[in-house]
Amino acid sequence: MVEMKTVSIAMLGSGFVADFYMQGLRDVNGQQVALNYSRSLAHGRRFAERWGIPESTASLAKAIARDDIDLFVIALPNEAHLPVSLALSQARRNQVCTKPLARNRAEARQMLRAAVKSRALHGYAETEVFAPAVVKARETIERGGVGRVIWVRSRESHSGPHSAHFWDIEKTGGGAMNDLAPHCIEAARYFFGKPDKVVEAMAWMGTLVHGHRTKGEDNALLALKMSGGGIAHCELSWTSKGGLDLRNEIHGSEGSIFTDVTRGTPIQSFTTRSAGYVVEKADIDFGWTRPLPEEAFAYGYQAEMRHFVECVRSGAVPRETYEDGYVVSCVLEAGYASAQKGRWVPVKY
Repeated sequence: MVEMKTVSIAMLGSGFVADFYMQGLRDVNGQQVALNYSRSLAHGRRFAERWGIPESTASLAKAIARDDIDLFVIALPNEAHLPVSLALSQARRNQVCTKPLARNRAEARQMLRAAVKSRALHGYAETEVFAPAVVKARETIERGGVGRVIWVRSRESHSGPHSAHFWDIEKTGGGAMNDLAPHCIEAARYFFGKPDKVVEAMAWMGTLVHGHRTKGEDNALLALKMSGGGIAHCELSWTSKGGLDLRNEIHGSEGSIFTDVTRGTPIQSFTTRSAGYVVEKADIDFGWTRPLPEEAFAYGYQAEMRHFVECVRSGAVPRETYEDGYVVSCVLEAGYASAQKGRWVPVKY
């Protein structure tokens, strides 16, 4: 038997998405998270202790200087993506970044160009296209089960962000559309096939509930015209109660596919008191609830982390790279421009 190389990982971040990445990595063989970087030393130490990470640091330079790290995972707030990624590229380090890749197209372009120039691995951690239900849907499409894909509808909604920085659009780049649409845009590209490009975008945005907390939109609709004539539309909300709502519909010339990760769970319960964690963004944890078993697996965190670890080990190019993150940023830019102009806007790549 050939001994498997252990991939050494540095987790950059100690918040919500970093926790989900650690849950995903927990079931991935042949890897070890050897280092945590956090902008808060106290948060980093608590994170490292919780996950059994041997070392934590608040020095990004110290983390990047580690030549025993095979992969750096950027799980930091949006405003940190660009400077951290550029520093990693300068040092020619393998990197994976959470969504959205950047706050806007210009930042995403800088990250992509620097990563390509470094000749190191770069992976875009978009969970939606690694979720088992979504992967199965794509397999059905590839086998001709629904004929030609003509319409994709995706919904990503919950009652609002879990962290204060999400409400500040100067730090994030936008509101609910910037936060949630990356999942839906990439799902559309996955279902139609990436050669079928998004050529135009049309969006509506509104701040209907959370105007006292943010200058950004808390609800949005985003429609996408594909080069092959198909249409995709994305429903995005920070005001929807009942926990995270993740759904896709794929309609083809010969059939349809429906995915529902959070509302179609295999367990329902009614409790008169709290029974603990239910699902991401759940507003209550008693009464009628739909707990989601193996949440990190269902959302795609485990599959994407396994994929990126295997790519580092084999030297393969990931199926989601910074190029994909850049494309999503281009579509988002067109969507925001459309909401301002009130018309369809071409997507510029």
